[in-house]
Amino acid sequence: MTAIKHALQRDIFTPNDERLLSIVNVCKAGKKKRNCFLCATVTTERPVQVNVVKVKKSDKGDFYKRQTAWALRDLAVVDAKDAVKENPEFDLHFDKVYKWVASSTVEKNTFISCIWKLNQRYLRKKIDFINVSSQLLEESVPSGENQSVAGGDEEAVDEYQELNAREEQDIEIMMEGCEYAISNAEAFAEKLSRELQVLDGANIQSIMASEKQVNILMKLLDEALKEVDQIEMKLSSYEEMLQSVKEQMDQISESNHLIHLSNTNNVKLLSEIEFLVNHMDLAKGHIKALQEGDLTSSRGIEACTNAADALLQCMNVALRPGHDMLHAVKEQQQRFIDLREQFARRLASHLNSVFVQQGHDQSSTLAQHSVELTLPNHHPFHRDLLRYAKLMEWLKNTDYGKYEGLTKNYMDYLSRLYEREIKDFFEVAKIKMTGTTKEGKKFATLPRKESAVKQETESLHGSSGKLTGSTSSLNKLSVQSSGNRRSQSSSLLDMGNMSASDLDVADRTKFDKIFEQVLSELEPLCLAEQDFISKFFKLQQHQSIPGTAMSEAEEMDGGTLSRSYTSGGPQTISSEKDMIRQMMTKIFRCIEPELNNLIALGDKIDSFNSLYMLVKMSHHVWTAQNVDPASFLSTTLGNVLVTVKRNFDKCIVSSFKFSIQMNSPSSCLKDPALS
Repeated sequence: MTAIKHALQRDIFTPNDERLLSIVNVCKAGKKKRNCFLCATVTTERPVQVNVVKVKKSDKGDFYKRQTAWALRDLAVVDAKDAVKENPEFDLHFDKVYKWVASSTVEKNTFISCIWKLNQRYLRKKIDFINVSSQLLEESVPSGENQSVAGGDEEAVDEYQELNAREEQDIEIMMEGCEYAISNAEAFAEKLSRELQVLDGANIQSIMASEKQVNILMKLLDEALKEVDQIEMKLSSYEEMLQSVKEQMDQISESNHLIHLSNTNNVKLLSEIEFLVNHMDLAKGHIKALQEGDLTSSRGIEACTNAADALLQCMNVALRPGHDMLHAVKEQQQRFIDLREQFARRLASHLNSVFVQQGHDQSSTLAQHSVELTLPNHHPFHRDLLRYAKLMEWLKNTDYGKYEGLTKNYMDYLSRLYEREIKDFFEVAKIKMTGTTKEGKKFATLPRKESAVKQETESLHGSSGKLTGSTSSLNKLSVQSSGNRRSQSSSLLDMGNMSASDLDVADRTKFDKIFEQVLSELEPLCLAEQDFISKFFKLQQHQSIPGTAMSEAEEMDGGTLSRSYTSGGPQTISSEKDMIRQMMTKIFRCIEPELNNLIALGDKIDSFNSLYMLVKMSHHVWTAQNVDPASFLSTTLGNVLVTVKRNFDKCIVSSFKFSIQMNSPSSCLKDPALS
């Protein structure tokens, strides 16, 4: 760096009458490293001008050229970036901010120190130095070449010092007092010399006269120095004591920090433990109820329900991050899983035994109902099972496999039980229907006299336009009021009276009552079972039932019906009603065949019974659709109603054929309606 400095001084600054005071090797911040030199210079001529010159090495040779120069008075701010850490970056604020990166921190500090000195000497502290160490501004950097630069600077400063305003004023007054001060400078200088000698002599005499006071002053100064030494010794001892106190206070502060940190950790740990204990601790009473609770008594069922809910809450608690890594938490979760599986097995086993016991208990009551045309009442059984409704909901949420198994077992047991009850019930109904006939169990069509048939045909012929229509006649029939239905029943009796005396109106009336009683017994049975299934199995969510999903499309137009059954695996149920209807279809799968058999029997006994059955079935279908159009009962009765409508259509067709046979061929040709 010294050789470069001498080369720059010789080649660039000496020809321009400038002296190089400091140099720093820099490059622009954030760009490619193309090195250049920043130089602090002063002119040798008066008045002195201070500049910051940027010198760059030529690309075509090893010589240097002057690129840019800034006057030091234009420098506003020097930013050293960091006053504590060593950082080679610094900024110079001229007309704009120039960002530089020095090759070393020492060179940067030396250059900034030189700028500070020049600012103190020539610019009277106009430049702001920020992020610069105060030590750097107060003393120069001690290095060989920098010391020479600083020395050169001091020599340049000592060579010429400007007069201040007071000195200029005194010189002007002195020159005015002497007329020849300008014309005869030697005489003026001699006069000034004589006056200076006089003043020096007076000063010497004054000093000699004040020797005693000087001695006294020196003595006082010595005493003051001794006092200062004593004070310094005391201050040193105090400083040592304060240093010891400071060390102790630092230790106490660190100890307090550790104690505070320990207390904070203990509070957080206690909070986590309280959270786990409050949310994952299952009472011993609940554990005992889950393991040994009595599932036959109401009090035991309530205790088991509360315990199951508490277990579910403990298992579903939202653990905080890291809790699942604790060994105790893992053990507690495994204990909860074991309790859940144990109680789920015990609950499923108990409910299966209840289902089986219900089948045995209901079988014992079949003999009592075999004589009367009534169906057994399942209300006590439903009432007992509804006590387990909350436990079934718990089982559905925790172990859906066992819940599904219980659902399947319930449908299997109840379907067999209802099949026996309903078949016996329909056997009693058939016996009561056929018991009044002359031939007993012989179900052939009864013979009629020609006149009776003819009168019956004529009575039906007048209303054939209403009875041979499509679904419009059924819809009109189904929405009539109860008063109209009574009038229809009375009109049917009147039509029976008009038929002939040979027709047994009492048998038809009895058949009508028996058929009405059959429907009246089936309707509350189905509704009660449907309500129980909805409450007991908690069908509030969309689930699926394994088995056969049935989709039915009914079209009652001219007595037609179309059905499509899709068999397969588990089907997705779109609503609660669909799932209930599927369960009801499986439990009461024998109702529709038995009703069809009963209708066929009534039609064999007397084809005119189809009209009675049509009216009764329309009434019950209308009632069921008002309650729930998509229920199992409404669907089943609607299917049976279509069968009754078909039988009635056959009755009308046979009556027309018989009427045509009874009339002459000529009358048939004249009457287009009969043809």
